[in-house]
Amino acid sequence: MKKITTYSTALFTSMFLMTACTQHPAVPVTENTTAEHHASAHHTKHWGYAADVGPSHWSTLNDKFKMCSEGKEQSPINVVPSSDINLAKLALNYAQGSKSVINNGHTVQVNIQSGDTLTINGTAYELKQFHFHTPSENHISGESFPLEAHFVHASADGKLAVIAVMFKEGSENPTLNKIIKTFPLEKNQEATLAFSKEYLDVVMPNSREYYHFMGSLTTPPCSEKVNWFVLKTTQTASAEQIAAMHKEIGMNNNRPIQGTNGRSIEK
Repeated sequence: MKKITTYSTALFTSMFLMTACTQHPAVPVTENTTAEHHASAHHTKHWGYAADVGPSHWSTLNDKFKMCSEGKEQSPINVVPSSDINLAKLALNYAQGSKSVINNGHTVQVNIQSGDTLTINGTAYELKQFHFHTPSENHISGESFPLEAHFVHASADGKLAVIAVMFKEGSENPTLNKIIKTFPLEKNQEATLAFSKEYLDVVMPNSREYYHFMGSLTTPPCSEKVNWFVLKTTQTASAEQIAAMHKEIGMNNNRPIQGTNGRSIEK
C-alpha cells in the first residue's frame, strides 16, 4: 500500500467498484470485474486465490498489480489498536435498498440503488455494493471469523471507504436468507434482488463503533489510500448460511493478512 498514487482518481475508483456491475462496476462493484476483464484481455492468466494465480502471484500477472507486492499499506490486516482516540461517528443514511446480486467469480456481490451514503469527517461516500469473504480477510486481535462483509463506498472525487462487518456462527440473518435464495447464480450474470433498506440495515450491527486504518483493496490492483472502518460488534449467521455462501463462492476467497508496517490503527 504505498503512499504513491499510480492511477488517476477515475481509474482507481472504476477498478475497485466493479461494474455491477461487474465488479468494479461501471461505477459500482467491488474488487473485480472491470479490472479483471481489462487484465484478461492482455494476459493469459486471470487472478484468483490458489496456485499460480493466488495472492502471492498477483503482482506478476499484470503490471498494474505491482502494488500487491510493493505497497506498504495493504489490506487485510490483523486489527490490533495502536491508538485510542475520539473517533468521529459513522453517519449512515441507508435509505434505499438493493437492485441486483452477482457472482463475479471471486465473490457474491449485492449492488445497491443510488442514494445510500456514509458521511465521515464531513465527506460523503455513496454506497455502491457489498460483498462477502469466507473466511474473513481481516482479523481482530488475532481472531478470524467464518464470514466478512465489505460495504464499498465512493466519494464524488473518487476516494474509497470500506466498512467491514464480521459474522460469527449463530442465529440466522434475514438479509443473508434473501441473498441465498437467489443461489445458484450464473457466473457474471446479474440477478434481480430487490430488498428494502430494512434488510440492508440488519446486515450491520446496531452498534457502529469501529477500528479505523488506512489500507488498500484486498484484490488486484491492490490500490491504496482506502479508508477502512472495521466494526467492533459482530453479526451472526447460521452454519447453514455460512456454508451456502462458501459453496456459492466456490473457494476460500480471503487474501492473507498483510503487514501493518507501523500504521496507526485507531479505536
